[in-house]
Amino acid sequence: MNIVETLKSAGIIPVIVIEKEEQAVPLAKALVKGGLPVLEVTFRTKAAAGAIAAIKREVPEAIVGAGTILTVEQLRAAKESGAVFGVAPGFDPVIMAAAKAEQFPFCPGIATASELSQALTAGAPMVKFFPAEAAGGVKMIKNLLGAFRFTGVKFMPTGGVNLSNVGDYLAVPEIVACGGTWIVPKDALAAGDYAAIEKLAADASALVKKIRG
Repeated sequence: MNIVETLKSAGIIPVIVIEKEEQAVPLAKALVKGGLPVLEVTFRTKAAAGAIAAIKREVPEAIVGAGTILTVEQLRAAKESGAVFGVAPGFDPVIMAAAKAEQFPFCPGIATASELSQALTAGAPMVKFFPAEAAGGVKMIKNLLGAFRFTGVKFMPTGGVNLSNVGDYLAVPEIVACGGTWIVPKDALAAGDYAAIEKLAADASALVKKIRG
């Protein structure tokens, strides 16, 4: 799988924290129906691996990745559960090497020029810029591109990105996609309000189409 093309096809990637495994399938169906089929289920809860497996099994049209990968064990659990790509909030050469050994498409996180340089040296085709807004937002990415554009690096900003500023990010050609937590609000998920989540996904999908044509 080409991680760059997969994420680019969606433009906005819902970043999901699932507390209960039974939430996974109806949530994935709502997001896919709203026009966002590429999902990032974070390994912030014990339900993550089971949620990924359930989505993979029951919502085949969804493309499921695993986020917040902080250990090699999580990376392997993500792959075994059926995730087709992984994302991390930071750069860890050990995890990067494990992903390469497992032939698991992986997007490490960076926030500085030094981290970006290390990620590129390790062979990352794209990086997660995190936490995007706190780390300088679009302006910081453009500054990094001033030095690194020749490498062909691609970015996925996450953290503080929302419907009001995501357009500024997606207007930068080297930004493949943006990760968004706003699409799955905690209260809506807890209440099982999948119609509200579908509407947020539809709004996000419509914006991507408007910007990218």
